Amino acid sequence: MTATTPGGGAAASPPAQPAAAAGEPAAAADSAPAADTSPAADTSPAAPRRPWLARAAGLLGRHWLISLLLAAGLALRVVALAAYHPALIYVDSLKYLYGASPGSEPLGYTALLRVVLTAGDLGTVVVIQHLAGLAMGVTVYVLLLRRGAGRWLAAAAAAPVLLDAYQVQMEQMIMPDVWFEVLILAALAVMLWRPWVTLPLAAVAGVLLGASATVKQLGVVLVLPAVLYLLIAGAGSRRSLAAAAALAAAFILPVAGYASYSHAQTGHFWLAHKQSLTGRLAAAADCATLNIPADVRALCPPPAQQRLGPDYLNHERSSLITAAIPAGAARARLIAELSAAVESQQPLRVAGAIVRDSVRLFALTRDDTAGVTPISRWQFQTHYPVFRPWVTLGPGQVIVVGVQHKLFGPFRLSVLRPGYGGAAQVDRPLAAFLRSYQLGGGYTLLALCVLAGLAGSLLVLTARGGASRQLALACLLFTATAAAVLLPPDVYEFSWRYQLPAVVTLVPAGVLGIAALARRWQERRAAASPGGPAGSADPPVSPADPAPAAAG
Repeated sequence: MTATTPGGGAAASPPAQPAAAAGEPAAAADSAPAADTSPAADTSPAAPRRPWLARAAGLLGRHWLISLLLAAGLALRVVALAAYHPALIYVDSLKYLYGASPGSEPLGYTALLRVVLTAGDLGTVVVIQHLAGLAMGVTVYVLLLRRGAGRWLAAAAAAPVLLDAYQVQMEQMIMPDVWFEVLILAALAVMLWRPWVTLPLAAVAGVLLGASATVKQLGVVLVLPAVLYLLIAGAGSRRSLAAAAALAAAFILPVAGYASYSHAQTGHFWLAHKQSLTGRLAAAADCATLNIPADVRALCPPPAQQRLGPDYLNHERSSLITAAIPAGAARARLIAELSAAVESQQPLRVAGAIVRDSVRLFALTRDDTAGVTPISRWQFQTHYPVFRPWVTLGPGQVIVVGVQHKLFGPFRLSVLRPGYGGAAQVDRPLAAFLRSYQLGGGYTLLALCVLAGLAGSLLVLTARGGASRQLALACLLFTATAAAVLLPPDVYEFSWRYQLPAVVTLVPAGVLGIAALARRWQERRAAASPGGPAGSADPPVSPADPAPAAAG
């Protein structure tokens, strides 16, 4: 089986040229240098080879836009490193640095921290995370070129991960989210690097997706869009079934390996505790109309508490935790009865709350909203951010952490380990610049990406071959992955932090959708023109189109 990968950009294809032999690596669209007919370009053995500096200059000249975006992204990250020392520490950072709240999160990020901290400090961690952010931008750009998007569109897809201030802020923080993005994007790149996913590539992608689940438990759902893509791309052939099976089996390996390790250490065969729906259900409930026993009704939160949102109800001293219950009654059983009653009697209220949270992602501005985790936690501040009693500052700006090993248990206060980087330092002018950039629109607007991603994905149903189908398939994979990673958290509770993977999934999906629609329009024009191929909507192969690659 063979397939031809797309190439070029939005412009019409030049006259056909002979295609490369099957099995040769597909060339990146728009990345091949233009032919140089000057004497200096003589490729005979006697001609001297171009110096590396001239080659680098030529590369930058052909890809000047992404070069500028990459330079701007690097500058933002250098400013962030200079503005905050040693790193930004959040409440959940203590889970990975000190083992707080054991079992609440998988500890793949902890393993990474231990490796880095043997030779460096928290500053080293954030430097690596910033480099990972830049690498993701380059990966998005190169990947879209290989799938046939033009340079401008590919650069537009890479811009958010390079320039989004919330992305840069998360890279400056000791949190696993950046590595979750890295693993997702790496798996998608492996699957889309060639027109057909071979068994080895499917296995590598499966391992990467499985590893993402050891960093954030949400990763367990990512096998679904990956398998769906393989089945659709191969039209259910035996080869596609084998690739899907290989990916699923490889996905299980890191997940089962981590769960086995957890069982040996804690007696629990799991990645982490199951996320609770109690806060979401209690926040949406109309307690006055619920048909529940009196002892259960005592736990139903009053409106003032409901307005504080699911996170508060789950983790703070709400009525779910503090309401008096009859002697001998089990609070967990009463909470379960309340949740079941809301779910069965008021499903529309719950669904409405989830939908309202899901569309927050498309807001033109990002503001604090009642019932949502404060967005200020993910924004640059002009001072070193503290979260009492988990993260505070002591005399001399030393960072004091409060580790809580059990919900509502005692806090153990201690100074941040000296090897982690020392006292907190903030360069106020640089921090003020970052905050102004972030609040002034240094973030990604995503509504258009959703529409373009859906439209491009639907082309899979009509495009039977050619460049537009390859673009549409890539769009489908990115769109389905975006849905899998962005929608489930909204079921439990909305947080701007949980929407961050949109910059590496939803934005490329939208750009691929635009490229697929544009290419399909070109193919139809070529087919309708007098010189176009009769009876086919596929344009001739051009130098911008990668050579056909072998399926296996």
